[in-house]
Amino acid sequence: MSNARFRKAALALPGVIEGAHHGHADFRVGKRVFATLGYPDEKWGMVKLTPDQQAVLVDAEPEMFRPVLGAWGRSGSTNVKLAKIDQVTLRSALEMAWRNVAPKSLLASLDMR
Repeated sequence: MSNARFRKAALALPGVIEGAHHGHADFRVGKRVFATLGYPDEKWGMVKLTPDQQAVLVDAEPEMFRPVLGAWGRSGSTNVKLAKIDQVTLRSALEMAWRNVAPKSLLASLDMR
């Protein structure tokens, strides 16, 4: 998975804009970050999951996912190894992260409650 494909998949979700967060490209919906690229380095992305979602993905696909180090990881921030992840799995993780932070009004307008 390339950075360009991660970016394209994130930007394909409704209402998403690209910004910057601590020197890394980030992806936001309703002003809230749900994913970043390049953390901790260019080989990784990050998705903002719940701790339960994170546990499921890390247990199922440990070569693709790992908790971010420290408190962020304990709260659900999850690294995505770009070289290992496939498009379908990435899309699923991005959608989960997007739903976690998307405004309720946007979810309702898309009938995605």
